[in-house]
Amino acid sequence: MEESISGFKVRGDWGDIVEHGERITRALRDAGVHDPDHDYGARFTRAFNDWEEWRPKAHETLESDVSEKTADQASVEEGKGEKAGKGPDEDIKTAGEKLSESYEQLEEDDPGAAMDTWKESIDYVARAADSAGRKALRRVEDTVYQNVMTQLAPYYFDNELISANIQQSTRGVDNGEQFVFEVNVNDDVLKDDVSDRLAELDEEVDRWHVEVEKDTDAAEAIEGAEPPPKPEDNSKSTTN
Repeated sequence: MEESISGFKVRGDWGDIVEHGERITRALRDAGVHDPDHDYGARFTRAFNDWEEWRPKAHETLESDVSEKTADQASVEEGKGEKAGKGPDEDIKTAGEKLSESYEQLEEDDPGAAMDTWKESIDYVARAADSAGRKALRRVEDTVYQNVMTQLAPYYFDNELISANIQQSTRGVDNGEQFVFEVNVNDDVLKDDVSDRLAELDEEVDRWHVEVEKDTDAAEAIEGAEPPPKPEDNSKSTTN
């Protein structure tokens, strides 16, 4: 692993890339980022969960899985309507109801209330248009990103906790596919803690066992056999 001001970088095959992500995750966990009662956790729990979802896994591929997850996290953020859990159709319906209410208030000779209700109707129309536009833009973004941008730029992840990118390096005849994976911790104090913990892991762990997705189909097919329980957290790797 190379460590610099821009982050922690590894070069290698897919197993090396997955292991690097797991080690970073382990170091973040040991620093308390996953614990909402910890100072780091109070700030970064959600960001850590997003990183945990995006980081490459042993059963995934760069071109398919990581590409799709990168497009998802890079998409336009939710607007007011989406954050409120309302779709464009619901907001348009509410806008119509508000407009009818406004006319009723005019008939009741209450122009002030009618004007306020009419403005509410316009706000709902605008919110519906915003939600519809964001959804349409996301569809375009997903297509463009997965089919075009990943051919020109690295697969990346970015939030307040982690900035990371993966690039596919040369494809050697003997070595197979090679990748470069750089991960930076955006909080300087936390980054120092992660660096120290990564150094400790290098000393403590002789061989890192990459976490793999367990196949329960075979066990379920055998009569009377109980499938093995799924791990609660994919970031916990077994070490010896």
